[in-house]
Amino acid sequence: MGITSGGAGNQTTIGKADDQTTAGGAGNQTAAGGARNQTEALRELLDGRWGSLRRSSLDLLGDLEPPPDLGREEYRAWVLEQMRALAEGGHPLIGFPAEYGGRDDVGGSVVAFEVLGFGDLSLMVKAGVQWGLFGGAVQALGTTTHHDRYLRAIMSLELPGCFAMTETGHGSDVQNLRTTATYDPSTEEFVVHTPDASARKDYIGNAARDGRMAVVFAQLVAGGAGHGVHAVLVPIRDEQGAPMPGVRIEDCGPKAGLNGVDNGRLSFDHVRVPRANLLNRYGDVAPDGTYSSPVEGEGRRFFTMLGTLVRGRISVAGGAGSATKRALALAIRYGDTRRQFTRPDTGDEVVVLDYLAHQRRLLPALATSYALHFAQQELVSALHDVADDRQQRQLESRAAGLKAVATWHATRTIQTCREACGGAGYLSENLIAGLKADTDVFTTFEGDNTVLLQLVAKGLLTSYRDHVGDLDPWGMVRFVADQAVGVVIERTAARAIIDRLVSGSSDALLDRGWQVRQFEDREKHVLEGLARRLRRASRDNAFDVFNAAQDHVLHAARVHVDRVVLEAFVAAVDRCDDPETTALLNQVCDLYALSAIEADRAWFLEHGRLSPQRSKAVSQAVNELCGRLRPHARTLVDAFGIPETWLTAPIVT
Repeated sequence: MGITSGGAGNQTTIGKADDQTTAGGAGNQTAAGGARNQTEALRELLDGRWGSLRRSSLDLLGDLEPPPDLGREEYRAWVLEQMRALAEGGHPLIGFPAEYGGRDDVGGSVVAFEVLGFGDLSLMVKAGVQWGLFGGAVQALGTTTHHDRYLRAIMSLELPGCFAMTETGHGSDVQNLRTTATYDPSTEEFVVHTPDASARKDYIGNAARDGRMAVVFAQLVAGGAGHGVHAVLVPIRDEQGAPMPGVRIEDCGPKAGLNGVDNGRLSFDHVRVPRANLLNRYGDVAPDGTYSSPVEGEGRRFFTMLGTLVRGRISVAGGAGSATKRALALAIRYGDTRRQFTRPDTGDEVVVLDYLAHQRRLLPALATSYALHFAQQELVSALHDVADDRQQRQLESRAAGLKAVATWHATRTIQTCREACGGAGYLSENLIAGLKADTDVFTTFEGDNTVLLQLVAKGLLTSYRDHVGDLDPWGMVRFVADQAVGVVIERTAARAIIDRLVSGSSDALLDRGWQVRQFEDREKHVLEGLARRLRRASRDNAFDVFNAAQDHVLHAARVHVDRVVLEAFVAAVDRCDDPETTALLNQVCDLYALSAIEADRAWFLEHGRLSPQRSKAVSQAVNELCGRLRPHARTLVDAFGIPETWLTAPIVT
């Protein structure tokens, strides 16, 4: 029985593969000219709104792979040298204000950061620390005084800096950091202090070697009262590189990856800094110690301050996506040439990518990377265009969810690529092992993924959605005990297109409307079930009720992100104006949707959305789609536009 494929107006029946679609080697490849044209059409769609900037950023970067076998200190020195080259080439200017020599292009700055993810990831992370976190905090939390004094020096790398938020004892629970910044009105200074070892700033990029100033997040104390977490600029080294008085600097030492980044620990022993060093956009202290803020309430103020730093979380998702694409490009190129075992009918050795098992490893992951790429495009545009508080909160929730899903996808897919390349994938010279080591930490920096998904779930509950409260995992506990919790499901992209697809859909597995209905129905059911469980909470048992439902909370967030990602893919396919490329993208979208349903088919079976027979049909459809996409695998990875100089592994050259 055939299975219908594609969106409205682009229906294709998949049954037995004919001679044009059978998975196989060179005989089934598109003609070279046609493949190039389709690659370029795909790349144009993938490049998107900031396409010209994406390509110019690639040209600027050139060949930035470090020499082999560098020691840790040599590696750090090489990364700093490349940072200077980026600064000279104008890379950091993109996201900073025009009045200081920047280009006022917030979305473009994220895209430029994503491009760095195709190359050396230590360089990408150190650039993110300097211009995204340190510079971004001064820009977002400071005022004109700080901008005038520091932004040009930050952009040029004259002032290397750190973003000192995480503490040894508090990572995700930022609201309860223990470093203090106590105002002394007699000298008009803040006294920054680390009360104990658990309050030291830990894992701080740029701290161990190069940083001269840190944005330190601390509990602000003024007028004898605490006012919550604020950011203070603290010099940590003098012009000669020696630690400033009262500042203790330690090196975190060798890490599993990213050893070109000089992560360190910072402790402060009653370090005094001028009152003007408070980044005071959202909270200020007068000379006499009087505290004032344009944002009422400590919780709301904290939420607002951290919300301005969402660009870092979005950037991590994009960087993880770039590293994942590079691993897929390496593994698919290798799989397209590596031969193992012979066909009994011909005696010829078989290209490993012709095996269904190998296709199953790589092609659904490739489809998911396409889906996440289009979701990232939507997110970057939302960041660039955000206009009001409600859009800002929606942006923060979606950024949290996409960062979690994209970085988990990176960890899982890069491991799969390593295995798909056999022992060769374990050799450093073939690059995948380094990608695996360098991206592993992405799941926990810029927010632990499990905590981030809990934040996503908060935003899906009506009443809580527009409530600005605590950001710790138990903020929802205190809220739901007094609320009638409901759910809200809102389409996020291509609303008119999706409405049309759903209203005119059949029950064919590869009918796009049917796929969207499954994702929407699952999300609504899971959310409604979660709301019912949380309604049982009272002030006496709220913690226990929420704790017992955490698996449900995480599933609700994950299925929401799945649906948002599918909607972004649908919107991207609709933007494509080349019929052949649209047909190919429809199949990639089918593979993403059905492989996601297959991965969660226990839920679909348990809740009667799939019969056992139909569940088996989903797996069969995934198999058939893998076979149909096999001849296009190289085209799909080439469309990522990764420079050949960054794919020079022996296994593919």
